Amino acid sequence: MKNVEAPAYVPGHGLLGGRTAVITAAAGAGIGGATARRFLEEGARVLISDAHARRLKEHEAELSREFPGAVAALPCDVTDEAQVRALFDAAVQEHGRLDIVVNNAGLGGTSRLVDMSDEQWSKVLDVTLNGTFRCLRAALRRMKDTGGVIVNNASVVGWRAQAEQAHYAAAKAGVMALTRCAAMEAAEFGVRVNAVSPSLAMHPHLVKVTSADLLEELTESEAFGRYAEPWEVANVIVFLASGYSSYMTGEVVSVSSQHA
Repeated sequence: MKNVEAPAYVPGHGLLGGRTAVITAAAGAGIGGATARRFLEEGARVLISDAHARRLKEHEAELSREFPGAVAALPCDVTDEAQVRALFDAAVQEHGRLDIVVNNAGLGGTSRLVDMSDEQWSKVLDVTLNGTFRCLRAALRRMKDTGGVIVNNASVVGWRAQAEQAHYAAAKAGVMALTRCAAMEAAEFGVRVNAVSPSLAMHPHLVKVTSADLLEELTESEAFGRYAEPWEVANVIVFLASGYSSYMTGEVVSVSSQHA
């Protein structure tokens, strides 16, 4: 089936009522921003973060108009350990505890291996994999006495080969492995760790780092003949953060209509 229209937006059902969440890379129109909105619609209080301070401030103002008193923001570069510590300390100081963390920060790009520089490789790995590690570690240190839920953002390219994506695919495969291993260690703290693995969720930042030809090719490979809306991925993150997934940990959930 091709060119199936996106479904109607799903209203909130109070699945995260009274819970406090930190969401990284949550400024703007991507998966992080959509997740922040969905969490607020489900009753959570959110601390959103992003390396882009201006966009973060704008998104905080937008969300605060709709959800007064439930949104805070703090800039954070996930490649900087001091900033990561400050982000998670702020969440605990503001609300007394931390219930949910969504590690969404990642960096992509397009380059053939023969042309890829060490800097290109290292930058993608440091944001996408090392950044997830830093935030995951910070979250576990603060959740080990209270329990909680962590959701990481991986990608189907961690499973499926795609030319010119070696750095991003390696980083996302690392996020998957990190998720599984962390879940085994976190279980004793009552912390669940899972991940989503989207195939193609369209947002303005993706357009900047991906060619039009590649986007068309990727879209055509989807069973529905369309890309996912960011909120469709956010819905699965809500599920993993909620009590409906209480027996799931160490899982990587594909959010995709792409053929294997």
